[in-house]
This record gives sequence, C-alpha cells and structure tokens, in this order.
Amino acid sequence: MAITLQVGDKAPAFKSINEKGEKVSLADYKGKKLVLYFYPKDSTPGCTAEACDLRDNYEMFQKQGYEILGVSPDSEKSHVKFIEKYELPFSLLADEDHSVAEAFGAWGEKSMYGKKYMGILRSTFVIDEKGKIEKVIEKVDTKAHTKQII
Repeated sequence: MAITLQVGDKAPAFKSINEKGEKVSLADYKGKKLVLYFYPKDSTPGCTAEACDLRDNYEMFQKQGYEILGVSPDSEKSHVKFIEKYELPFSLLADEDHSVAEAFGAWGEKSMYGKKYMGILRSTFVIDEKGKIEKVIEKVDTKAHTKQII
C-alpha cells in the first residue's frame, strides 16, 4: 500500500491517543490548519532531525495558523521521553495499531538490507481548516522539512 491521497481530497477522519493518553481526532482541528507528519520511530537520527526542525520553526507555524501533530507506532511512554528529551512543543500520536497511518496510506512495505517488512512510510499531510488536504509530501527531507511544508 502506498500513499494515494492527493491535494483536494478530504482527510480521513482519525482517532488516536497522544502522549498524555488523551483522545485526539481530526475533528479536534476543525477550523485550524494541521501539519500531520508520519515518522518511523522516536529518537532515531532521521526522526529526531525532522522533529527538531519542526520544533525550531514551531513559532512560525503557529503565527501562520498551523498546528503540528506527529504520528508513529511508538507507545505513549516512548513519546513522553522523546518530547521531554528534545523539548518538542507539539503532540505525538501513539498509533500502535497503525490505523491512522493506514488511513493515510502511510503504512506499507519497506526494505532494509534486502529484508522486506511493513512500516511507516515517512510522509506529511498539510490539512486545511475544512479538513481538505492542501499538500502531500512523500519524499521528506528530515533536516529541512519546514522548507518543504511552507
């Protein structure tokens, strides 16, 4: 499975749990712009670079009316450590059953060292105030992700 959502599509409604154990859904962001980014694993080099780039530009995102929400299959506990260690100002969803990733087409076959496995396809969806996708980024530059989004 690969990303099939395109600009103009309605973002899939999702429900998940954040690092605090709170329920989070797309409906919570109605009337706001949302950067929803999918990443493979907390505290790994690429994922940390991506999160820190978003963190370093968070104020600018806020001024432009954007909220940021990260999604990975990691647990709430793992997210708490990741957020505290890198002082991330945004929430992370614990998508342990990868249902949110699947809804967005961000779960699929990957390959490392010739071995195939299922995992997160690093990608970002920018969703407008009405819940429509205004941008899809499939080839994420972890060190300059903000530039790709804005």
